[in-house]
Amino acid sequence: MSDALDIPGWKHVYSGKVRDLYVPAETPDGAEAPSMLVVASDRVSAFDVVLSPGIPGKGELLTALSLWWFDQLAGADGGESVPNHLAGEPLPGEVEGRAMIVRSLDMLPVECVVRGYLTGSGWSEYVKHGTVCGIALPAGLRNGDRLPEPIYTPAYKAPLGEHDENITYAQTIDLVGADRAAQLRDRSLEIYRRAAAAAEAKGLILADTKFEFGVDDDGVLRLADEVLTSDSSRYWDAEAWQTGATPSERMASFDKQIVRDWLAAHWDKQGEPPALPAEIIERTVARYRELLERLTV
Repeated sequence: MSDALDIPGWKHVYSGKVRDLYVPAETPDGAEAPSMLVVASDRVSAFDVVLSPGIPGKGELLTALSLWWFDQLAGADGGESVPNHLAGEPLPGEVEGRAMIVRSLDMLPVECVVRGYLTGSGWSEYVKHGTVCGIALPAGLRNGDRLPEPIYTPAYKAPLGEHDENITYAQTIDLVGADRAAQLRDRSLEIYRRAAAAAEAKGLILADTKFEFGVDDDGVLRLADEVLTSDSSRYWDAEAWQTGATPSERMASFDKQIVRDWLAAHWDKQGEPPALPAEIIERTVARYRELLERLTV
């Protein structure tokens, strides 16, 4: 799965579904490094598996969008600054444009999911039970409808190769403690509301997203990993959402939903997934680019 590079001065230590992680080369094995180099590859994942081929340029697009959002949430949008993991050090030339040097954090094992609209797995659960992640919702909602209020639906961050698992808020307390669980929930909802308002101003809907957080040596909670990218979020065109006659027209995504939809129609989740067709790759990267341009220009 890994296509990690040899980068002078850095030692590759881990590869996830999309990102490769490096520490300074002089870091002893097993020792904690003060900073890390996180490189966004062109790999694409869906249903917790890495697909092939990758999406050309995806690493640069994801990194550019994350950095823009980190800047907005650091106060460029006029709101209160949200601490993040960026270390601000110069990047190696080999990965400039698709990498970040970040602080080493104690990462919390919780994916902080916020849903503002009813869609995806939430819609499937709502049809059966009238709930999303066990949270009761009003009757009569349609696929793609806006929720009365954004809801926080955490998940357990599973090890590589295993499926993330939706958990209750009470289980979050068991994992990280009551104070930290409340901080994760409140910070996630705050960030979502700010980001949704910024997206709305550009004619976009932020349907849902997920955040990851870590704690630094001083106990400060910091936003980490990627943030509000096409891989971690669902974005829709606001005009299409209002005028579309069908769910597919209302919820045409600026993210990897194109990949998810194709894979769901061509793979039974058994064995190796099929290779992505060139058309799916081209459509996906075009949507990634359009989202970045619409948000940041």
